[in-house]
Amino acid sequence: MDAADGSGVVDRAHPMNILFCSVPFHPSVGGIETVSALLAERFHRLGHRVILVTQTPFNGAERDEFEVVRRPSAARLFELVREADVVFHNNISLRLAWPLLLLRRPWVVAHHTWIPTRGLAGRLKRLLLGHASHIAVSWAVADSLPVDCRVVPNPYADDLFVRTEDVERNRELVFVGRLVSDKGVDVLIDALALLMRRGRRVRLTVIGDGPELPALRQQAARLGVATFIDFAGPRSGKALVASLNTHHVLVVPSVWQEPFGVVVLEAMACGCVPLVSRSGGLPDAVGAAGVVVDAGNPTALAQAIDQLLGSPRELERLRRASVAHLARHTRERVAHDYLQALADVCGAHAAQSTTRAA
Repeated sequence: MDAADGSGVVDRAHPMNILFCSVPFHPSVGGIETVSALLAERFHRLGHRVILVTQTPFNGAERDEFEVVRRPSAARLFELVREADVVFHNNISLRLAWPLLLLRRPWVVAHHTWIPTRGLAGRLKRLLLGHASHIAVSWAVADSLPVDCRVVPNPYADDLFVRTEDVERNRELVFVGRLVSDKGVDVLIDALALLMRRGRRVRLTVIGDGPELPALRQQAARLGVATFIDFAGPRSGKALVASLNTHHVLVVPSVWQEPFGVVVLEAMACGCVPLVSRSGGLPDAVGAAGVVVDAGNPTALAQAIDQLLGSPRELERLRRASVAHLARHTRERVAHDYLQALADVCGAHAAQSTTRAA
């Protein structure tokens, strides 16, 4: 059998009919959309029948190798669930879950973020958890849930994010993300100001856009570090890969609890050493190939920046450590682990059905 751990994943000779539910999907852009596309593509290429259901509208021609059903009617959704061998939710969705209360189908939910403990939607989702089997993208997410979870980390686009050896790595720090208060870029700017007062001038590239951009520019000017920060705007695809390959350290100074952090893997694959906050699943994303500091602490962040940039030997050691870490996050490895979880749930469901029939 074709399995990441050698333990009987359903292969091409025994394909599953997988109903893959992802509320957001392309042309919408985001982390869930990216992971859903990567997983569904791998499931399909490994020989399984995949139908992806999404609430995202699309007016053009579908470009996926698998079937995509957008905004299905209640009758169509019920029929798709009835025909599936297993229903997979990439994040739990109430609007796509209701047929599972009527039809006894194997159901697996992958949790990419936190389920609120307050509010009607959060309470309803938590009530439904007992009807499904669960995968969490980090130990932090798993620990937040009142059910047992198999932890399978997120994949990254390992065919796109790669090191370019003939490019000079001549820039110091880079941040990649949406410029909102949760991401902690203001803490990073404070850390640069602390370093400057100690006589250490460190340059930072900020890749991204968002509502906090004007305030961050003002903060940098007020603290006297504006000339050391390049607000480069958003970049993606090959342009992002090219930029990451010129930097030594990726900084992820988030002040909220990040469920995981795929950007860490992307930058690591391009040769950046990640320096992240002790926030949610970020330590899982880094593993032993980066540095973790307390969130919201510019002094600790400044010290870690100074130590990393002052030690080329440590930077190279962490880059070498990234090879084994990234191997756990390739699309093929993660897809196999997901398929193992789906196959296990299908097997358990079949055994229960046989017991009831007897």
